[in-house]
Amino acid sequence: MKWLEMPIKKLCLPTYQRDPREKPNEIFSYVDISSIDRERKVISQTSQILGAEAPSRARKEIKAGDILVSTVRPNLNAVAMVPPELDGQIASTGFCVLRPKSDSVLGGYLFYYTRTPDFFETLSSKVRGAHYPAVSDRDVKGLELPLPPLSEQRRIVEILDQADALRKKRAEADKKAERILTALFYKMFGDPIRNPKGWHSKQIGDLLSLIRNGTTAEQNTDGKGYPVTRIETISGGVIDQKRVRYVDLNEEEFERWRMLPGDILFSHINSESHIGKTALYEGVPDSLIHGMNLLLLRPNQREVLPQYLFALLNADSVRAAYRQRCKRAVNQASLNQRDISSLMVAVAPLELQRRFCDLAQKVLSQIGIQKHTTTMLDTLFDALLHRAFTGDLTAKWREAHMKELLAEMDEQAKALNNIGVDCVR
Repeated sequence: MKWLEMPIKKLCLPTYQRDPREKPNEIFSYVDISSIDRERKVISQTSQILGAEAPSRARKEIKAGDILVSTVRPNLNAVAMVPPELDGQIASTGFCVLRPKSDSVLGGYLFYYTRTPDFFETLSSKVRGAHYPAVSDRDVKGLELPLPPLSEQRRIVEILDQADALRKKRAEADKKAERILTALFYKMFGDPIRNPKGWHSKQIGDLLSLIRNGTTAEQNTDGKGYPVTRIETISGGVIDQKRVRYVDLNEEEFERWRMLPGDILFSHINSESHIGKTALYEGVPDSLIHGMNLLLLRPNQREVLPQYLFALLNADSVRAAYRQRCKRAVNQASLNQRDISSLMVAVAPLELQRRFCDLAQKVLSQIGIQKHTTTMLDTLFDALLHRAFTGDLTAKWREAHMKELLAEMDEQAKALNNIGVDCVR
């Protein structure tokens, strides 16, 4: 059975803008692009701003149940659904706000569709501008949505909700595991910025034998050449080998860009909350190439051991210090090599570092095991998403409810025709 395909704009209510400066003494919650947790697809943080100090981009009024789609760098798939506590607040004009018509499309169904590769890859193909790659609201709303009857939409959302809940529980467990290493570091060495134990202090750059940007060689997804890192390969301090791409390099180029066990990847161009995100390379996947937008930090092991430096870089105070040094632009913050190298930190004696590393290796091994499980759940969820919008996910359910669905589809077609849409089954 072929589903109707409707332009998203036909399935959404109009949304409005307002200028918070018109009420200069009122405080509002502001949602900008950096507010979105791209991995969990939720609004993870907001800014509390006085109306008189509202930025020029703070204009889009949002309501509970709205779906926010970032129109800036759509390949990053920064999407989220507005929770009840943000009803009536303000979002950046860098979002397209989708407000589903409840009699035509379920909010959950539309939200899951915005998370599919079909959605963000099609949107990415419409990007204009090299320095500020973006699409328009019209581009977003012009995309077509496969539209089963509401009862089947509900069934799809039920299944995806259950799968997504498992992923969120696993993500929470992963975050707890990641904090163990930081807690162990603080217990043994104290805050590396305040240095309460009086260790010798050095600049980060003095602890490295190499710091460099990655190759800008064109990446492919067909497995041609060597695996290459990108921002998406970093997950909880571990390199996710299922998310690598590939670059086709000659032997000389390969030797120049290859990573060595003990190298640390450092996210220096990202949303502000992800600045300083790191991963420790332990040799898997083999023959890994260092890609762009991630700095490579190679510890000088006469000064600092890799697991110690990795844990130090993930200390709360160090992450905060780097965020303070960020240069900020729309949807992006950045650090240059000097910003990173010049930070002063405490360096414990190598013998104590070795003791810490023995314990840290056990923690990192457990994190790696958990990340493997997370990757499997993510892969399963991606497969469910694909099946959901091709009709495969609910095929058996549909067969059992065929009579009711046919009647519902007739009603659906009439309703859509009434708003001037040419429906073809």
